[in-house]
Amino acid sequence: MSDKKLITESDVAMDVDKLMEEYDIETSKVRRLTGIIGTITTVIAILMSAFQFYTAGFGTLLSAKQRSLHVIFAFTLGFLLFPGGKKSKKDKVSILDYIFILLVIVVFGYLFVFVNQISTKGGNATTVDLLFGGLAILLTLEVTRRVVGPELPIVAMLFLLYAKLGPYLPGVLGHRGFTWERIISHMYLTLEGILGIPIGVSATFVFMFILFGSFLDKTGVGKFFIDLAYSLTGHLKSGPAMTAVVASGLMGSISGSSVANTVTTGAFTIPLMKKTGYKNYFAGAVEAAASTGGQIMPPVMGAAAFIMADFTGIPYLHIIAAAAIPAILYYFAVGTMVHIEASKLGLKGLPKEQLPRLGQILRADGYLLIPLACIIFFLIKGYTATIAAFYSIVISIIIAIAASFIKKNNSFGIKDFLSALESGAKGSIGVACACACAGMIVGVVTLTGLGLRIAELIVTLAQGKLLLTLFFTMIASIILGMGLPTTAKYIVLATMAVPALVKLNVNLMAAHLFILYFGVIADITPPVALAAYAGAGIAGANSMKTGFQAVKLASAAFIVPYIFAVDSSLIMVKDVVGTTVTYLPFISAIPVIITAILGILCLAGAVENYLIDHCKIYERISLGVAALLLLKPGLWTDIFGLIVLIGIYLLQKNRIKKLTLVS
Repeated sequence: MSDKKLITESDVAMDVDKLMEEYDIETSKVRRLTGIIGTITTVIAILMSAFQFYTAGFGTLLSAKQRSLHVIFAFTLGFLLFPGGKKSKKDKVSILDYIFILLVIVVFGYLFVFVNQISTKGGNATTVDLLFGGLAILLTLEVTRRVVGPELPIVAMLFLLYAKLGPYLPGVLGHRGFTWERIISHMYLTLEGILGIPIGVSATFVFMFILFGSFLDKTGVGKFFIDLAYSLTGHLKSGPAMTAVVASGLMGSISGSSVANTVTTGAFTIPLMKKTGYKNYFAGAVEAAASTGGQIMPPVMGAAAFIMADFTGIPYLHIIAAAAIPAILYYFAVGTMVHIEASKLGLKGLPKEQLPRLGQILRADGYLLIPLACIIFFLIKGYTATIAAFYSIVISIIIAIAASFIKKNNSFGIKDFLSALESGAKGSIGVACACACAGMIVGVVTLTGLGLRIAELIVTLAQGKLLLTLFFTMIASIILGMGLPTTAKYIVLATMAVPALVKLNVNLMAAHLFILYFGVIADITPPVALAAYAGAGIAGANSMKTGFQAVKLASAAFIVPYIFAVDSSLIMVKDVVGTTVTYLPFISAIPVIITAILGILCLAGAVENYLIDHCKIYERISLGVAALLLLKPGLWTDIFGLIVLIGIYLLQKNRIKKLTLVS
């Protein structure tokens, strides 16, 4: 690394681990176990990662076996590491927790051992099946409540009641109803309930990419991304703020967690933004808005992207290819808002001689990009996401070991290897629990046909109008995203809202990306804006003020999903039939990209009340109207947006020139 490092460990104002404990829901609840039970917990976590890693590389077990063992590991760690309540001890596991763990092993071990016998029953559940099934549902609800929070279990319980009370419900929501025996059997014995698609994805794709991120983290890739971003953007007038946008985009592309991304990069960038002249709440909001976009940034994205691949049958490579342009536009939108704010404040960038040099950074630590390049290479070559992650992890380990011999200040030994395995398993607990619980929601939807009913209801409420349907879906995505993890929110809406969009001829890929996009933005949307609260904590700012500022910064990005939902040229997908994706040439996306850029610039100017100078009221209104019209790609709307943008730019430039002459 260059001797002109702008970022050093001493620049970090707050301890990252402490920040994670305070603002990340999962981390804040975790017990700090020591002694024998602490060692046992560590061993279980390492064994879980070892099991997942081995089956990824050498062949997974039968679906029911793979998923049930994955659940046993995740739930066991969940009950060990997450106390039952606020008054529970954080340094000791209770007797009740041990009972729960024993029940987890028995109930899901039963599915693992007797999978062949269960598959031949044809749905005829025995008394033991129903007893274990009831316990499985209760255990899933309880561990999810502890790890993720109460919102998702409450939603799951409402869905279970819906399956029972169908005959008593009015109108389109009514159905014939099911007995508790049928409901329990469906949730426990089939692959359409607790062990359904969501947990199947968690037990394969998702875990391996979490483990991949854990190994990359141990190599120091986060610090490398921050230095790289500073070398590229530190000289701009937006300085550290633009660096936060770039660094968070790079880090988010492998972390897939808004809060973790905010804390990891924000611990470096937020103090420097404040030193440069940004207000504390703005600095926190920049980091939160930039970090949140990581869940839609290829190549890793978040866990929901893997579930999307399984739900739709579309290969993961196609999903990240479709998500690439919208993700870049998201960061362009946030970067535009940051640049405008810097212009308003009259800030200046740092001299290039004070910044780390790009060439030196790449020569010193450029090898850290090899695993990321490899995972993209393997996906392009047609390997499954699981195998691609497996080989990339192996390569990252080899590179880390080789670097430890070459670079004296960089070591990667057996301790780091085991630590990465442990971190990967612990990092997967929340996703696994959420997926198991959400599996019951999906199970009710498939059992009752609720998805089609909700789709019909949405279309009826929107009177068959596409933009209104998209608006209702956006609101639902944001509201659900406030209380549910992105993964769970996506699962719920994929089964209910996507059919409504598809019914109105929205491209299947675009429909799924639409709900994912807005569910992700919920992480910065008050009143439950976890990423924004984390940014506020680092910045020492008011949480709500930071949250609303983060929404303001990301507001220009709200235009992008509408554009690709109306015209799928932006994601370069013409049609999706089964698992076959028909692509459009990149040249067809260029006019829509221009439309999106115009819309982002107009909306950013309207929201910030500034383009190159403070806007007059009529200028602000004109920019807002132009931004709304640009939601619908078309020649005349594009021309109107361009005329408005150029016209206001020239008006403000002329105004600035006159003021300069007068002064």
